[in-house]
Amino acid sequence: MARLIRIYEDNPNPKEIKKVIDVLKRGGLIIYPTDTVYGLGCDITNIKALEKIARIKGVKLEKSNFSFICEDLSNLSDYVKQIDTTTFKILKRALPGPYTFILPGAKSLPNPFKKKKTVGIRIPNNNIALEIVRQLGNPIISTSIRDEDEIIEYTTDPELILEKWDNLVDLVIDGGYGDNEPSTVVDLSGDEPLIVREGKGSLEIF
Repeated sequence: MARLIRIYEDNPNPKEIKKVIDVLKRGGLIIYPTDTVYGLGCDITNIKALEKIARIKGVKLEKSNFSFICEDLSNLSDYVKQIDTTTFKILKRALPGPYTFILPGAKSLPNPFKKKKTVGIRIPNNNIALEIVRQLGNPIISTSIRDEDEIIEYTTDPELILEKWDNLVDLVIDGGYGDNEPSTVVDLSGDEPLIVREGKGSLEIF
């Protein structure tokens, strides 16, 4: 049975955030708000939790395309190869924001992702998500929680999310209604920015 915790984005309560961190450190799975759709996440350093998410999504962990939710650009070199000035300027301009950037993976990636040539980096413009990563001290792995309903696509109501995911996750954060449009995915691993998926973020900055 998953717990539902209400956290306000304007001013996330440190006590409530600590409850989330405790769940993550124990290898639990959480559903949390971002600046786009609600995401399913776990601690990037916990292999068992990563495997659980891969099973839920029906993919092999080493072949998965999960995003890394980071606090800011300061520890990017832990996960991404050295990037040029142009790429860094794009990231600086767009983040935090509703974008997922595909970048060349570093050799220092956590074990399950060692063979990945690229990784998806996300810094959402959402205080709850950023505060979780800040207090955890490392990124969380994330994937959006799609709905089977082709019309709805993404569930936006945290209470409905809880009903559906009750037996699969440990904690659902109610951060208010979510969006139903995913992030814009931009591949920056080549010579030119390539739009992989057009979502919530504006394309004008590219």
